[in-house]
Order: sequence, then C-alpha cells, then structure tokens
Amino acid sequence: MKKLLFVYGLLVVTFLAYIWYFVLRDEAPTGWNESAAGLTGEISEKYVMVTFQSSLDYWRTSMKGFEDAAQQLNVSVEFQGATQYDPNEEITVLEKVIARKPAGIAVTAINPEALNPTIDKAVAAGIPIVLFDSGAPKSKAYAFLGTDNYDAGAQAAREMARRLGGRGKVAVVTQPNQLNHQERTRGFEETLQKDYPGMSIAEVADGKGDILVSSQATNRILEAHPDVQGFFATQANGGVGIAEALETLGLAGRKVVIGFDTDKGTLDLVKSGVIDATLAQGTWNMGYWSLLSLFHLHHGIVAAGGGEGSHPIPPYMDTGITIVTRDNVDDYYAK
Repeated sequence: MKKLLFVYGLLVVTFLAYIWYFVLRDEAPTGWNESAAGLTGEISEKYVMVTFQSSLDYWRTSMKGFEDAAQQLNVSVEFQGATQYDPNEEITVLEKVIARKPAGIAVTAINPEALNPTIDKAVAAGIPIVLFDSGAPKSKAYAFLGTDNYDAGAQAAREMARRLGGRGKVAVVTQPNQLNHQERTRGFEETLQKDYPGMSIAEVADGKGDILVSSQATNRILEAHPDVQGFFATQANGGVGIAEALETLGLAGRKVVIGFDTDKGTLDLVKSGVIDATLAQGTWNMGYWSLLSLFHLHHGIVAAGGGEGSHPIPPYMDTGITIVTRDNVDDYYAK
C-alpha cells in the first residue's frame, strides 16, 4: 500500500512540474514583456533607418542587419533616405520621418553638425535615435554604432606602407565634410607621420563620394605629382574612381590602391588586382545592433546615461574592420 501511495505521489508531483514548466512559466511576466520564447514587440512598432545617397549598394548590408533584427523581435522596419549627397535633403527626409512618430530611428549623418537640431528635436519628442556608420557627436542621439574610423585609417596606412616598403609619396581621395571620412584621413596621415618617416602625403582631394569626380581628382593628382606611388580612398566610389583613372592612363597595377568597403565593383577590382586591398566594415552589425538598441530604448529596458532602475545603453559600439585582399576576396561577395 505504501509503495502504491508513493507511486501516486510521484505522478502528482511530476504532473504539477509539467503544468508549471509548460503552462504557468510562459505566462509569468518578467518585467521586460519577455516570454520563454524571448524578447518580442508588436508588429505595429515601426522603426526607420535614414540614410543619404540611398541608392548606394553600401547600405544594403546594414539594411539586412536591421531587417534580421526586426524579424527576431517581431517588429516592422522601413528605409528612407536622401537621394543625393545633400545635408538639406537628408534633414527634410528626417523631419518627415519624425512627424510620423515611429518607435525609433537609426540615422547615418551626412554631416557631423548639420543634422543636430533635427536629431535633438526627435529626442525631445521622445523618439529614440541612434547613429550608425557616420556620427554627429554633439547631437543628443543615444549611441553611435560603427567603425573605429581613426583605426581604420591607421590600418590602411600600415597596409600601404607594407606594400611600398615604407617609402614613397601617396595621396588620399576622401569626403572632407563627413566626420567618418575626416577620422579615416586623420588616422592614415598621423600613422604615416609617426611610424613611416620615409613616406609622405602629396595631396588630399575631395572625391565627393562620386566615381567620376574621384577619377578626375586622381588625374589632377598625377598631373601635379607624377611620382605618387599609392592612393587611399576613404569611400567605395572613391576607390572605383581611382581604379578607372589608372586603367585609362595605363597605370593599373603600377600604383598601390587601398580602397574602402565591399560593394561588388570594389571587390571585382580587388580580384583583378587593380585595387590591392579594401577595408571591410561590419555593416550588418551596424544595422542589427542599431535596431536592438532602439528596441531596448523604446521599451525602457535601457536608458541613455543610466538612471534609477535602468541600465545605460553603451554610447559607442565598434562594429569592426577587416582587410580584404585577393587571398580572401571571394568570402565577401554577397551569397
């Protein structure tokens, strides 16, 4: 009889454990609107990514990261952007997005100052904003997610010096009004000055983020400084423009070219040897972690600068950089 009661008791305990684990536990609130399935939102929550030069292939990987995070969180996303390299157009786009009061906005700033009043307006209205790829450090945006651009420039300088044996004149084609390009250029210049006294920079030119303008800038540089042995482009179109100019002049493969980013045009030129190396950014990470940051801010799980009962959102996340050469270029084509 005792043995039978013991068996009955064991069955009751097992049944109660089953009810708690598979029924009651899922319904128990955690304080984060999180079930056993994970942290999720509502499909009515709309998060927006705002870019400039919106047709650039460069943004696609960031958008994919944004979308992947949205799918995991069960929220909606949208992409808006200025069609041109124009601060006023991006401000107009951002103003329109703010007027619709989304759950959060990820912005890449075309200019480190121009968007500040509009960004601050969104924050004052209670709309979380994070910056990715290109920042606006004096704005009230909650965080910046992107490349350590100074370090990226330094890595480009070391790669250039390695290929030129630490000697020779080089030139830079950049976008001097954009903060991330300023930092890349500064990292490149200061690393050469500090570590490679046998090298010098003949000229820093504005390629305006355009292939044709960058090609024309390369021609002017070579006319003025025919002894330039290498070029560093701080942006994808700049590298392609340099390559096109060198091919036209019959100098492809005779000048070292360090590009930036992993659009197909750049990767093809690395594969053919016209561009010697390019720097790959963690663009998927930018999009993915931007949305996660916005989601956590919107739901009050984290807060800017901390606060009672909250955890501070990291103000900066380095999304990484990798040097791409002929040896590993195939790994960077879109699958």
